[in-house]
Amino acid sequence: MTDSTAPTVRLKHGASMPVLGFGTWPLDDAEAADAVETAIGSGYRLFDTAENYRNEAGVGEGIRRSGIDRGDVFITTKFNKDWHSYDGAQRAFENSAKLLDVDYIDLLLIHWPNPGQDQYVDAFKGLAALLEDKRVRAIGTSNFKPAHLQRVLDEGLAPDVNQIQLDPRHTRPDSRDFHAQHGIVTESWSPLGKGGDLLQEQTLTSLADKYGKTPGQIVLRWHVQLGAVVIPKSAKPERIRQNIDIFDFELAPDDMDSISSMDTGVSDIADSDDFGH
Repeated sequence: MTDSTAPTVRLKHGASMPVLGFGTWPLDDAEAADAVETAIGSGYRLFDTAENYRNEAGVGEGIRRSGIDRGDVFITTKFNKDWHSYDGAQRAFENSAKLLDVDYIDLLLIHWPNPGQDQYVDAFKGLAALLEDKRVRAIGTSNFKPAHLQRVLDEGLAPDVNQIQLDPRHTRPDSRDFHAQHGIVTESWSPLGKGGDLLQEQTLTSLADKYGKTPGQIVLRWHVQLGAVVIPKSAKPERIRQNIDIFDFELAPDDMDSISSMDTGVSDIADSDDFGH
């Protein structure tokens, strides 16, 4: 078991973000506080929450309880469509910062584009103002398709990160390629599959045997080698420790390809043209 933190990636606006962090959905405040404290003791420094998770206060409590310096953790949160305006983004920041009990947020994201509302570009302009004021260190989006991102880019605005559902069954090559072309870091949510049986797949169990790792560790290593930031969630201390213990081995190119070949497309994931909160 490693006691070191994950390597980092430099974002477009200069912040350094760990390549592996801790997701907190659907933990409540009490569960999140306990899990975050455990995760910090296991070497995690990146924590992902959201207004919609209703656990920002718990994440902040876990960080404080651990005794770690604020500057040594990277906090990400996300806001809902109610705040999709220039001023709304400012208020969303204030609401989340108060719940987290922090003076600044490392990465603030628009949670879903909600293109039918058609206000995400204005919201992103509000994010850019927060960045300029140094109230946030990085800005970005979640669940944006390339077409949504292009509208933001056309305004001369630059997301640091786009967080998308990504796992070996949903490899999202079009999105990842678009991100790479524009210097946007891909961040994977539900990286181990969303409530499915992904980790029982023979491709993954065989590779786990080959490398002496768990299937989950194989998948998380695959994400990192794709160049993605990855945020697995668990409330179990043993699993929390396992999930960050992936930096002492490397998957061979053929094995990376065999995992990627598990892709089944995007027909069974939420379409962000239609769904969002």
